[in-house]
Amino acid sequence: MMTSQPKQLIGDVEPDRRDNGTAVGKRTAPMGLTISLFLLSLPLNALGNVLTAVTSNRVAGPDATASYLGAAFWTAGEYNMADVFPSWMNVGGICNVQFWSFFLVGLVVIAVNQLLVGRVNWLRILGNLAFLVPFSLLVGVFTDLLLGVFTPGWNGLPYAGDSMALHLLYIALNFGGVALIAVAISLYQRANIALHPADDLMQILRFKFCKGNAARAMWLSYLPPALVAIAAIAILSVRAGGLTVNYFGVGTVFAFLFQGGITGWADRHVIPSFTHQALDVGSVAGAAADRVSQVAQHTIEFIEPVEPVEPQRAAMPDA
Repeated sequence: MMTSQPKQLIGDVEPDRRDNGTAVGKRTAPMGLTISLFLLSLPLNALGNVLTAVTSNRVAGPDATASYLGAAFWTAGEYNMADVFPSWMNVGGICNVQFWSFFLVGLVVIAVNQLLVGRVNWLRILGNLAFLVPFSLLVGVFTDLLLGVFTPGWNGLPYAGDSMALHLLYIALNFGGVALIAVAISLYQRANIALHPADDLMQILRFKFCKGNAARAMWLSYLPPALVAIAAIAILSVRAGGLTVNYFGVGTVFAFLFQGGITGWADRHVIPSFTHQALDVGSVAGAAADRVSQVAQHTIEFIEPVEPVEPQRAAMPDA
Protein backbone atom coordinates (compact mmCIF):
# COMPACT_ATOMS: atom_id res chain seq x y z
CA MET A 1 0.00 0.00 0.00
CA MET A 2 1.37 3.41 -0.99
CA THR A 3 1.72 5.95 1.81
CA SER A 4 1.88 9.68 1.16
CA GLN A 5 5.07 11.44 2.16
CA PRO A 6 4.67 14.23 4.72
CA LYS A 7 4.76 17.68 3.16
CA GLN A 8 7.77 19.85 3.83
CA LEU A 9 6.27 22.69 5.81
CA ILE A 10 7.93 25.73 7.30
CA GLY A 11 5.55 28.44 8.42
CA ASP A 12 1.78 28.25 7.99
CA VAL A 13 1.69 26.98 4.42
CA GLU A 14 3.61 24.75 2.05
CA PRO A 15 6.83 26.60 1.23
CA ASP A 16 8.19 27.87 -2.03
CA ARG A 17 10.59 25.42 -3.67
CA ARG A 18 14.02 26.18 -5.01
CA ASP A 19 16.14 24.25 -7.48
CA ASN A 20 18.40 22.95 -4.71
CA GLY A 21 15.46 21.48 -2.82
CA THR A 22 15.52 24.05 -0.04
CA ALA A 23 12.17 25.02 1.42
CA VAL A 24 11.41 28.64 2.23
CA GLY A 25 8.27 29.51 4.15
CA LYS A 26 5.81 32.02 2.75
CA ARG A 27 4.62 35.20 4.44
CA THR A 28 1.17 34.83 5.94
CA ALA A 29 0.90 37.98 8.08
CA PRO A 30 -0.07 41.38 6.61
CA MET A 31 3.04 43.22 5.47
CA GLY A 32 1.94 46.36 7.33
CA LEU A 33 1.86 44.45 10.62
CA THR A 34 5.18 42.76 9.84
CA ILE A 35 6.94 46.07 9.12
CA SER A 36 5.36 47.76 12.17
CA LEU A 37 6.55 45.05 14.56
CA PHE A 38 10.00 45.07 12.96
CA LEU A 39 10.25 48.85 13.44
CA LEU A 40 9.07 48.47 17.05
CA SER A 41 11.70 45.81 17.75
CA LEU A 42 14.65 48.01 16.73
CA PRO A 43 14.33 50.64 19.52
CA LEU A 44 13.43 47.90 22.03
CA ASN A 45 16.64 46.04 21.21
CA ALA A 46 18.78 49.19 21.23
CA LEU A 47 17.31 50.40 24.54
CA GLY A 48 17.83 46.98 26.11
CA ASN A 49 21.51 46.91 25.11
CA VAL A 50 22.07 50.46 26.34
CA LEU A 51 20.39 49.70 29.69
CA THR A 52 22.80 46.80 30.30
CA ALA A 53 25.83 48.94 29.42
CA VAL A 54 24.87 52.17 31.21
CA THR A 55 23.68 50.50 34.43
CA SER A 56 26.88 48.46 34.50
CA ASN A 57 28.87 51.68 34.30
CA ARG A 58 26.73 53.45 36.91
CA VAL A 59 27.37 50.83 39.58
CA ALA A 60 31.12 50.78 38.84
CA GLY A 61 31.92 54.48 38.80
CA PRO A 62 33.35 56.98 36.30
CA ASP A 63 35.75 55.64 33.65
CA ALA A 64 35.50 52.08 34.99
CA THR A 65 35.29 49.08 32.64
CA ALA A 66 35.02 46.26 35.19
CA SER A 67 31.67 45.99 36.95
CA TYR A 68 29.85 43.33 38.92
CA LEU A 69 26.84 43.84 36.60
CA GLY A 70 28.51 43.48 33.21
CA ALA A 71 26.98 43.76 29.75
CA ALA A 72 25.00 41.37 27.54
CA PHE A 73 27.00 38.34 26.39
CA TRP A 74 27.78 39.37 22.80
CA THR A 75 28.51 42.95 23.89
CA ALA A 76 30.91 41.77 26.60
CA GLY A 77 32.87 39.55 24.23
CA GLU A 78 33.15 42.18 21.52
CA TYR A 79 34.10 44.98 23.91
CA ASN A 80 36.96 42.85 25.24
CA MET A 81 38.18 42.32 21.68
CA ALA A 82 37.93 46.08 21.09
CA ASP A 83 40.39 46.57 23.96
CA VAL A 84 42.86 44.38 22.05
CA PHE A 85 42.82 46.52 18.91
CA PRO A 86 45.51 49.22 18.51
CA SER A 87 44.59 52.88 18.93
CA TRP A 88 45.36 53.67 15.27
CA MET A 89 42.12 51.84 14.40
CA ASN A 90 40.19 54.76 15.93
CA VAL A 91 39.23 56.61 12.75
CA GLY A 92 36.97 59.57 13.42
CA GLY A 93 34.20 59.58 15.98
CA ILE A 94 32.26 56.59 14.61
CA CYS A 95 34.81 54.11 13.25
CA ASN A 96 36.46 53.46 16.60
CA VAL A 97 37.83 50.17 17.96
CA GLN A 98 34.37 49.18 19.23
CA PHE A 99 32.93 49.69 15.75
CA TRP A 100 35.66 47.54 14.17
CA SER A 101 35.20 44.80 16.77
CA PHE A 102 31.44 44.60 16.25
CA PHE A 103 31.77 44.89 12.46
CA LEU A 104 34.53 42.30 11.98
CA VAL A 105 32.94 39.76 14.33
CA GLY A 106 29.65 40.36 12.49
CA LEU A 107 31.28 39.59 9.14
CA VAL A 108 32.62 36.29 10.48
CA VAL A 109 29.16 35.36 11.82
CA ILE A 110 27.57 36.22 8.46
CA ALA A 111 29.96 33.77 6.78
CA VAL A 112 29.12 31.08 9.37
CA ASN A 113 25.40 31.62 8.72
CA GLN A 114 25.85 31.01 5.00
CA LEU A 115 27.70 27.77 5.72
CA LEU A 116 24.97 26.57 8.07
CA VAL A 117 22.19 27.36 5.59
CA GLY A 118 24.15 25.63 2.85
CA ARG A 119 24.23 28.35 0.20
CA VAL A 120 25.21 31.97 -0.36
CA ASN A 121 22.15 34.20 0.01
CA TRP A 122 23.07 37.77 -0.88
CA LEU A 123 19.68 39.12 0.19
CA ARG A 124 20.22 37.61 3.62
CA ILE A 125 23.74 39.09 3.79
CA LEU A 126 22.47 42.55 2.83
CA GLY A 127 19.73 42.23 5.45
CA ASN A 128 22.32 41.43 8.13
CA LEU A 129 24.42 44.44 7.13
CA ALA A 130 21.40 46.75 6.80
CA PHE A 131 20.23 45.90 10.31
CA LEU A 132 23.42 47.24 11.83
CA VAL A 133 22.91 50.81 10.56
CA PRO A 134 19.64 51.87 12.29
CA PHE A 135 20.47 49.70 15.28
CA SER A 136 23.82 51.42 15.81
CA LEU A 137 22.23 54.86 15.44
CA LEU A 138 19.55 54.04 18.01
CA VAL A 139 22.17 52.74 20.44
CA GLY A 140 23.91 56.10 20.19
CA VAL A 141 20.66 58.03 20.75
CA PHE A 142 19.62 56.03 23.82
CA THR A 143 23.13 56.18 25.25
CA ASP A 144 23.18 59.97 24.98
CA LEU A 145 19.66 60.12 26.42
CA LEU A 146 20.49 58.07 29.52
CA LEU A 147 23.76 59.96 30.00
CA GLY A 148 21.93 63.29 29.95
CA VAL A 149 23.34 64.67 26.70
CA PHE A 150 19.89 65.82 25.52
CA THR A 151 18.79 67.27 28.85
CA PRO A 152 20.63 70.41 30.04
CA GLY A 153 20.91 70.45 33.81
CA TRP A 154 20.63 66.67 34.14
CA ASN A 155 23.78 64.55 33.99
CA GLY A 156 21.94 61.35 33.22
CA LEU A 157 21.48 58.37 35.49
CA PRO A 158 23.42 59.02 38.71
CA TYR A 159 26.27 56.80 39.87
CA ALA A 160 25.13 54.34 42.51
CA GLY A 161 27.99 55.01 44.91
CA ASP A 162 27.05 53.74 48.38
CA SER A 163 23.29 53.87 47.74
CA MET A 164 21.87 50.35 48.12
CA ALA A 165 18.58 51.53 46.58
CA LEU A 166 20.34 52.64 43.37
CA HIS A 167 22.32 49.42 43.19
CA LEU A 168 19.10 47.39 43.43
CA LEU A 169 17.40 49.65 40.87
CA TYR A 170 20.26 49.27 38.38
CA ILE A 171 20.32 45.49 38.83
CA ALA A 172 16.59 45.44 37.98
CA LEU A 173 17.12 47.74 34.98
CA ASN A 174 20.05 45.61 33.79
CA PHE A 175 17.98 42.43 33.92
CA GLY A 176 15.06 44.32 32.37
CA GLY A 177 17.36 45.37 29.53
CA VAL A 178 18.15 41.71 28.84
CA ALA A 179 14.41 40.97 28.78
CA LEU A 180 13.84 43.82 26.30
CA ILE A 181 16.56 42.42 24.05
CA ALA A 182 14.95 38.97 24.18
CA VAL A 183 11.46 40.28 23.32
CA ALA A 184 12.88 42.41 20.50
CA ILE A 185 14.71 39.37 19.09
CA SER A 186 11.45 37.43 19.14
CA LEU A 187 9.65 40.18 17.20
CA TYR A 188 12.18 40.79 14.47
CA GLN A 189 12.99 37.10 14.07
CA ARG A 190 9.31 36.48 13.43
CA ALA A 191 9.10 39.48 11.08
CA ASN A 192 12.23 38.20 9.32
CA ILE A 193 12.83 41.36 7.27
CA ALA A 194 16.39 41.99 8.42
CA LEU A 195 18.29 40.35 11.27
CA HIS A 196 21.41 41.06 13.25
CA PRO A 197 23.96 38.39 12.22
CA ALA A 198 24.04 37.00 15.77
CA ASP A 199 20.25 36.65 15.91
CA ASP A 200 20.18 35.17 12.41
CA LEU A 201 22.66 32.57 13.68
CA MET A 202 20.44 31.84 16.67
CA GLN A 203 17.38 31.39 14.43
CA ILE A 204 19.21 29.00 12.08
CA LEU A 205 20.48 26.95 15.02
CA ARG A 206 17.06 26.96 16.65
CA PHE A 207 15.06 25.56 13.75
CA LYS A 208 17.68 23.46 11.98
CA PHE A 209 19.68 21.93 14.82
CA CYS A 210 17.96 22.57 18.19
CA LYS A 211 14.49 21.17 17.51
CA GLY A 212 12.98 24.64 17.80
CA ASN A 213 14.14 25.23 21.37
CA ALA A 214 15.07 28.93 21.72
CA ALA A 215 17.10 28.55 24.92
CA ARG A 216 19.31 25.79 23.51
CA ALA A 217 19.86 27.75 20.31
CA MET A 218 20.78 30.89 22.24
CA TRP A 219 23.36 29.00 24.29
CA LEU A 220 24.90 27.52 21.14
CA SER A 221 24.93 30.94 19.46
CA TYR A 222 27.06 32.23 22.34
CA LEU A 223 29.98 30.08 21.14
CA PRO A 224 31.40 32.77 18.77
CA PRO A 225 31.45 35.60 21.38
CA ALA A 226 32.82 33.15 23.96
CA LEU A 227 35.72 32.27 21.65
CA VAL A 228 36.27 35.97 20.92
CA ALA A 229 36.27 36.76 24.64
CA ILE A 230 38.66 33.94 25.50
CA ALA A 231 41.12 35.09 22.84
CA ALA A 232 40.82 38.73 23.89
CA ILE A 233 41.14 38.02 27.62
CA ALA A 234 44.24 35.89 26.98
CA ILE A 235 45.90 38.71 25.03
CA LEU A 236 44.89 41.40 27.54
CA SER A 237 46.08 39.27 30.47
CA VAL A 238 49.49 38.72 28.86
CA ARG A 239 49.82 42.46 28.25
CA ALA A 240 48.81 43.35 31.82
CA GLY A 241 50.83 40.59 33.45
CA GLY A 242 47.74 39.21 35.17
CA LEU A 243 44.19 38.06 34.52
CA THR A 244 42.20 40.89 32.92
CA VAL A 245 38.46 40.40 32.45
CA ASN A 246 36.23 43.37 31.62
CA TYR A 247 32.52 43.77 30.88
CA PHE A 248 31.51 40.37 32.32
CA GLY A 249 29.34 40.28 35.42
CA VAL A 250 26.05 39.18 36.98
CA GLY A 251 24.06 40.67 34.10
CA THR A 252 26.11 38.67 31.59
CA VAL A 253 25.34 35.47 33.49
CA PHE A 254 21.64 36.39 33.62
CA ALA A 255 21.64 36.97 29.84
CA PHE A 256 23.44 33.65 29.24
CA LEU A 257 20.97 31.69 31.34
CA PHE A 258 17.65 33.35 30.51
CA GLN A 259 17.75 35.45 27.32
CA GLY A 260 16.96 32.50 25.03
CA GLY A 261 14.17 31.28 27.28
CA ILE A 262 12.60 34.74 27.38
CA THR A 263 12.73 34.86 23.57
CA GLY A 264 10.89 31.54 23.38
CA TRP A 265 8.34 32.79 25.94
CA ALA A 266 7.80 35.96 23.88
CA ASP A 267 7.16 33.88 20.75
CA ARG A 268 4.20 32.28 22.50
CA HIS A 269 2.87 35.18 24.59
CA VAL A 270 3.76 38.51 22.91
CA ILE A 271 1.37 38.78 19.95
CA PRO A 272 1.24 34.96 19.63
CA SER A 273 -0.84 35.11 16.42
CA PHE A 274 2.17 36.65 14.67
CA THR A 275 4.16 33.58 13.65
CA HIS A 276 7.58 33.23 11.99
CA GLN A 277 7.44 34.66 8.48
CA ALA A 278 9.37 33.30 5.46
CA LEU A 279 11.44 31.04 7.70
CA ASP A 280 14.52 29.84 5.81
CA VAL A 281 17.06 27.65 7.59
CA GLY A 282 18.12 25.47 4.67
CA SER A 283 16.93 21.95 3.93
CA VAL A 284 14.66 20.43 6.59
CA ALA A 285 12.66 17.53 5.24
CA GLY A 286 10.10 14.94 6.19
CA ALA A 287 8.50 14.61 9.60
CA ALA A 288 11.11 16.89 11.16
CA ALA A 289 9.97 19.68 8.84
CA ASP A 290 6.38 19.20 9.98
CA ARG A 291 7.59 19.67 13.55
CA VAL A 292 9.46 22.83 12.51
CA SER A 293 6.15 24.09 11.14
CA GLN A 294 4.50 23.44 14.49
CA VAL A 295 7.22 25.33 16.35
CA ALA A 296 7.02 28.24 13.90
CA GLN A 297 3.27 28.40 14.56
CA HIS A 298 3.92 28.21 18.34
CA THR A 299 1.75 25.11 18.78
CA ILE A 300 4.60 23.27 20.50
CA GLU A 301 7.64 24.66 22.31
CA PHE A 302 10.29 22.51 20.65
CA ILE A 303 10.63 19.54 18.35
CA GLU A 304 10.68 16.12 19.93
CA PRO A 305 12.71 13.37 18.25
CA VAL A 306 10.75 11.56 15.55
CA GLU A 307 10.52 7.91 16.49
CA PRO A 308 10.47 5.40 13.63
CA VAL A 309 7.19 3.52 13.28
CA GLU A 310 7.64 -0.17 12.65
CA PRO A 311 4.98 -1.90 10.50
CA GLN A 312 2.63 -4.17 12.43
CA ARG A 313 2.79 -7.80 11.50
CA ALA A 314 -0.34 -9.80 10.89
CA ALA A 315 -1.13 -12.27 13.66
CA MET A 316 -0.34 -15.89 12.80
CA PRO A 317 -3.35 -18.25 12.97
CA ASP A 318 -3.31 -20.93 15.61
CA ALA A 319 -2.23 -24.33 14.39
